[in-house]
Amino acid sequence: MDEEAFNMSLRKFLKTVGVTSQREIESGVREALESGRLTGAETLEARATITVEGLGDVIVAGRIALS
Repeated sequence: MDEEAFNMSLRKFLKTVGVTSQREIESGVREALESGRLTGAETLEARATITVEGLGDVIVAGRIALS
């Protein structure tokens, strides 16, 4: 295995995941605020599941505070 190639490829994938996830979460929160489903004072429970074929799932959990 080429460690450098692997590291660069993994970082690129994770950057894409991060940017895309942030955009989608921001959009969802804005829509929920506009519709009144959220007030803006909540802390949201979040969980991300990344599935890598041949390796299984990696689950990351945390909280997103709106204020």
